Amino acid sequence: MKVFTGDKIRNVAVVGHGASGKTTLVDALAFVAGSSSRHGSVQQGTALTDYTPDEIERQYSINLALAHAEWNDVKINLIDTPGYLDFVGDALAGIAAADAALIVVSATSGVEVGTEKAWEYATDRGIPRLFFLSQVDKENADFEKVFADVKEHLTPKVVPIEIPVGEGPEFRGIINLFSRKCHMYRKGTKTGEYDEVDIPEEYKDRFERYSQELLETIATTDDDLLERYLGGEEITREEAIEAMKQGVAAGEICPLLCGSATQTYGMRALLSKLTELVPAPTERSVVVAERWGSPEPVELDATDDAPLVAQVFKTVSEPHVGDVTFFRIYSGSLSNGAEVYNAPRGSTEKLNHLSIAQGKDRTEVPKLHVGDIGVVAKLKDTHTNDTLSTETLPVVLPKIPFPEPLTVLSVEVKQRGEEEKLSTGLQKLHEEDPTFTHQFNAELRQTLIGGRGERHLEVILGRMERKFGVHAELGRPKVAYRETFKGRAEGQGRHKKQTGGRGQFGDCWIRIAALPRGSGYEFEDQIKGGVIPSKYIPAVDKGVQEAAARGMIAGYPAVDFKVECYDGSYHDVDSSEQSFKMAGILAFRNVAPKAKPVLLEPILEVEVWTPEDNLGEVMGDLSSRRGQILGSEADGRLTKVKAYVPEAEMYRYSTQLHSMTHGRGGFRWAFSSYQEVPPELADKIREQREKELEEENER
Repeated sequence: MKVFTGDKIRNVAVVGHGASGKTTLVDALAFVAGSSSRHGSVQQGTALTDYTPDEIERQYSINLALAHAEWNDVKINLIDTPGYLDFVGDALAGIAAADAALIVVSATSGVEVGTEKAWEYATDRGIPRLFFLSQVDKENADFEKVFADVKEHLTPKVVPIEIPVGEGPEFRGIINLFSRKCHMYRKGTKTGEYDEVDIPEEYKDRFERYSQELLETIATTDDDLLERYLGGEEITREEAIEAMKQGVAAGEICPLLCGSATQTYGMRALLSKLTELVPAPTERSVVVAERWGSPEPVELDATDDAPLVAQVFKTVSEPHVGDVTFFRIYSGSLSNGAEVYNAPRGSTEKLNHLSIAQGKDRTEVPKLHVGDIGVVAKLKDTHTNDTLSTETLPVVLPKIPFPEPLTVLSVEVKQRGEEEKLSTGLQKLHEEDPTFTHQFNAELRQTLIGGRGERHLEVILGRMERKFGVHAELGRPKVAYRETFKGRAEGQGRHKKQTGGRGQFGDCWIRIAALPRGSGYEFEDQIKGGVIPSKYIPAVDKGVQEAAARGMIAGYPAVDFKVECYDGSYHDVDSSEQSFKMAGILAFRNVAPKAKPVLLEPILEVEVWTPEDNLGEVMGDLSSRRGQILGSEADGRLTKVKAYVPEAEMYRYSTQLHSMTHGRGGFRWAFSSYQEVPPELADKIREQREKELEEENER
């Protein structure tokens, strides 16, 4: 296997909306370059980078996958990423490992919500961005319309460097604005062969218009070129390419290319432009790490001779193999069998069978140079987002910012005895996908799993069954209700027991009063004259808290109230801490029902993004969920709605929002506060809770 040095490597994340043609494009690029032996198909389940059973079944990308294309003595590492927002974690990981983003836009659909997110992620990461207009051969393809869409809604810095000849079924060639020639594709070509011909007469005006725009854009990036351009001097192709490369690296120019991956039209031109315009790892801006154990910044030297620094951006668990680790080298080089240091975990790892990936296949290599992307299996204690370095210079790189879950569901095994396998499987799946979380909630007595949407969690469940043999089902998570008081009351708790020998005696009087929401619990000792010895007062407090944890309406913990212990009595022989704890429990049970107890529910602060056309429906849906609409405002192409919504009403909201907005909407939430449950609902919740407690007792 040929090994490439850093200056001969290009790392490109292929990103965009779901079904825009990313996977088909990656497959075609690798095939046309001769790096892959088969031109696969997503529909037929043979695509190079959609190879897992769930991807083949669903016919869209779920996981990040790696491929490469060797072109003009350069290796282009292609990172294929999912487009649907449920699987955004892998898109972010792919962008983090890349030196440029190729944003794929469908020539029929234009800019979609996934396109906007891909642009946003790449912009936040600060890497160069290029556009590829895909599916130009499809019915209703419209180059000019989609170009204008990108320019208006994403960036005015986009500029075409080639334009199509024909669109839809008539698409047959592209005009290269640099060479001023037309690539007319040979009918039936398998690898994008074309004849270079003069620009067709009917396209000359269009060519001149786009060529003028390209030259003006390039000239503005360089004062010398601008002066020559304005003076009427000709700018050579080589000068234009070099100036554009600098503009792309600086984020001042976003080139737009086009083609059809299915027919392999435009693939050769795209491969050439990726090698010419995308910066090599040795040319990218300096990456700054941090010395482990101190805030000292460490600028990484993108050379083979520097100390090793690499970051794990993806982990996959494979049957009969174990964990497979994907990593990107930012400094230094790696030889097969080398030992590396994981500073935060204090562990040394030996990298045996160092490989590069081409879809599901891995090829062992003797060495990887700076900037390359590698794969290794069976590391003992290394996980996604870990940094691999050396003991002499232990450093950590900034972590990939994976988002928090949006949807939380419960999960339980279908067959008793698989609980331990479930726990192990959930942890393994979290390793593969950090946007997936899991925890056992002791209060609710449920295992809760979180993800970016219901589709995300359904995929996780299928993977659990396939990989770990655990049969589980999703359910509705219980709600952590609370109880509190709206009034004041006082009364006695008296515990007396005589069974022969030393008895038990504890007597206390308490007052219960409501506190402002969020205040928690307060206990005040107001005993005068020693009617209860001070050593027994904490026991009263403990008893009150124990009783409050069981509530007084539906068995939920009581919160936001104050208890004053103001009177009582004791017995010299029979009183004890246990007796006064029981007195505290009885006092709370006696007084609480008189202090106007009410049920509280968790309220979420929700932000929803929706197209203007769906605003009325989205706001109506939030209102139907007992939501309190706070207002709406324009936010880019979408409208943002803010609302307070009870947690109990947000069950499967992501599916409903997806349906209402046809996938263009999005939302996020955060806990806001606890508020009183409407009386008509409180009775239903109490009845449901009683059934739950009965079922738990029967088990």
